[in-house]
Amino acid sequence: MEAIRLNKYLSEQGICSRREADRRILAGQITVDGRTASMGEKVTGREQILYDGKPVGMTAAAKKIKPVLLAVNKPRGVVCTTSDKDRAPNIIEMIKYPGRIYPVGRLDKDSEGLLLMTNQGELANQIMHAGNLHDKEYLVTIDRPYHAAFVKRMQEGVELKELRVTTRPCTVLPVGKCTFRIVLTQGLNRQIRRMCTELGYHVVALKRIRIMNIHLDKLKTGDCRRVTPKEWEELKRRVKPNEEE
Repeated sequence: MEAIRLNKYLSEQGICSRREADRRILAGQITVDGRTASMGEKVTGREQILYDGKPVGMTAAAKKIKPVLLAVNKPRGVVCTTSDKDRAPNIIEMIKYPGRIYPVGRLDKDSEGLLLMTNQGELANQIMHAGNLHDKEYLVTIDRPYHAAFVKRMQEGVELKELRVTTRPCTVLPVGKCTFRIVLTQGLNRQIRRMCTELGYHVVALKRIRIMNIHLDKLKTGDCRRVTPKEWEELKRRVKPNEEE
């Protein structure tokens, strides 16, 4: 096998996304032949690679793993990481899926709604890749009635001073006096909450209801379902191959 980046190798093995692999490498949680892995290094798969102390390899069993893609309705108060930093219940424990799967991106602890979970690292990487402009839709309730100027500012882009960035133009659709739908094509940390805060509002409820062609619909809080073959095919059509840098 030709040498490839370690993060891509872990992704192809269905262990995690490239982004998550990079986080684990930086945290010193991955070893290659007994030494702590370094960012950007390449492997062939013949090395002894340990992820959280467990061996990873291109075994026949690994190749036969059935692709999984779940749509999950994450409850508020559940986190999308397995870090000990936050003692809250995590999504993997909640789902109790009989196999290794992980979230595609994140939905913060105080938010709820649609989350995709998979064992397909490359698919996860393609969905999360910021340059692909994949749309995600949210239902948001704020602490007081908004006005037309608020909608206009949100749609045109809001300067987030803390992050030193201005958000991309987006779509905002009024639903009620304090509730609106928003469609984003980027995923900055707590982006919607930060946008509202900059404009003098506080988010009291935030639910993701769509990721590209996958809709939350009537999926009950805490439940999950398999993405249908039709949904999966359309999703793969929409994501673009992420060329390795």
